[in-house]
Amino acid sequence: MDATDEYTVNGLPIIDTDIVIVAIGEDQGANVMATALFKTLKAKRLISRSINPLHEKVLQAIGVDDLIHPEKEAANRWAKRLSLRYFVDSFELSDHFSMVEISIPKSLIGQTVDDLQLEQKFNIRLLSTLRYEYYEDSFGRTQSKPSIKGLAEPEQVLQDKDVLVIYGANKHINEFLRSVGVKKINICNSRDMKRQRGNL
Repeated sequence: MDATDEYTVNGLPIIDTDIVIVAIGEDQGANVMATALFKTLKAKRLISRSINPLHEKVLQAIGVDDLIHPEKEAANRWAKRLSLRYFVDSFELSDHFSMVEISIPKSLIGQTVDDLQLEQKFNIRLLSTLRYEYYEDSFGRTQSKPSIKGLAEPEQVLQDKDVLVIYGANKHINEFLRSVGVKKINICNSRDMKRQRGNL
């Protein structure tokens, strides 16, 4: 389907659609045209993919509700995963708060959740633990999927290969990780990462 063709797009049930996402990334012109077309058709919530700063300004001028930056977001997540020894993944909730997945440091194996006293010492919360189970797909490639153990209980004993799901302020998560011997930690938002690169 050609998302820039007004006749074709007019045939879509836009009025009954909650969210429209324009994910065209190769052609900025087509992205802008499709975004403007869906805006004209009064999409309830319009999200568009931003390719560069100038393109982002054009999309904001059109009046999109939100912007996505898949390449930048993926690059930030992989930078963290590759540079931090225990880091598995993260999800930014705001500029200063995150939910992160961290492979359990050896010093914590055998302790209970209550032993850690995360809220009292660091003002962060252990939400859950999970493990990644590995399996072979139909092509014989090894894939992984998370097995979540539910909400963390005070008496739960932490085990080898556990992944800790932690919520809190980025600075408090960093303090906790440094306290258990994790080096070169810097959980931060994408805006902070930009500033750091600019200071190099």
